[in-house]
Amino acid sequence: MNHSFWSDKRVLVTGGAGFLGSHLVDRLRAAAGCHVAVVRQKQFDLTRMDDCRRCLAAHRPGIILHAAATHGGVPVYQLQPGRVFYENLLMGAQLMEAARETGVAKFVGIGTACSYPGRLVGKLNERDFWGELPHESVLEYGLAKRMMAAQGVAYKKQYGFHSIHLALSNLYGPRDEFDPAFSHVVAALIRRFVEARRAGQPAVEAWGTGQPVREFLYVEDGADAILLAAERYDDTAPLNIGTGVGTSIRELTELVRELSGYRGEIVWDTSKPDGQMKKLLDVSRLKSLLGWQAPTPLRVGLATTIHWHEASLATANARA
Repeated sequence: MNHSFWSDKRVLVTGGAGFLGSHLVDRLRAAAGCHVAVVRQKQFDLTRMDDCRRCLAAHRPGIILHAAATHGGVPVYQLQPGRVFYENLLMGAQLMEAARETGVAKFVGIGTACSYPGRLVGKLNERDFWGELPHESVLEYGLAKRMMAAQGVAYKKQYGFHSIHLALSNLYGPRDEFDPAFSHVVAALIRRFVEARRAGQPAVEAWGTGQPVREFLYVEDGADAILLAAERYDDTAPLNIGTGVGTSIRELTELVRELSGYRGEIVWDTSKPDGQMKKLLDVSRLKSLLGWQAPTPLRVGLATTIHWHEASLATANARA
């Protein structure tokens, strides 16, 4: 992060009190002279156009980091696909339109690897972004975020509006959501193993076969990459933000068990869905264009996250 770049900027961070957004805000506030505004839903509901306009009129940002999203674990995507699609679609579309109307200099759309076609095998390259539908397990979330990228391309063509779209891999780290209804795989596993160790439970259940391969990006690394892209990246083509390093769910589960100090068994419930079998990002453009690669090894990031979780159990378990 180049502090001098941000020193005279007015920056609006949607979702700034949440997991990723709070880490972005911490970094921006460390840059002397940077004016940071955090959007909270109780003040501005970004699914309402009037609230989007009021928000931008109140804060007058030059840069928007759109980190707000309606998302969660598998139960959320299975039980509330309509809400997930509707709210993410409206937040992205209306906020970008309000930004265009008010002359915002740069809109940074924070998307997801879930937007990539679900049938692709191998590393996901940006040239494949606009292919087939996302995997059915994340279809509504992935499509809504992909539409935000499409809007950026269209607005560049017609209005010359300046936006970028960043496709992030799976984030984990301190301040994650550990509520089972909302958590993703890392946070869910950490909570299960910590609770099982404390309760002396003989076994912990894990979903699926453990065979799917994913990559996991430490949240502080993700925040650094987003701010670097905001400084240096100017193309409407999506840019992958990740590690490019694959880990099977079985390997991840065994590593979390080890680092959490749990000594019991892992029982795999193969009746539960695996989802897409392999989802890895090709981060070659990230390295070549920005000269950046994720510095935090998975073992180190997991150990830090487990330590934070145990030191903050009441807060961590109740974030959602």
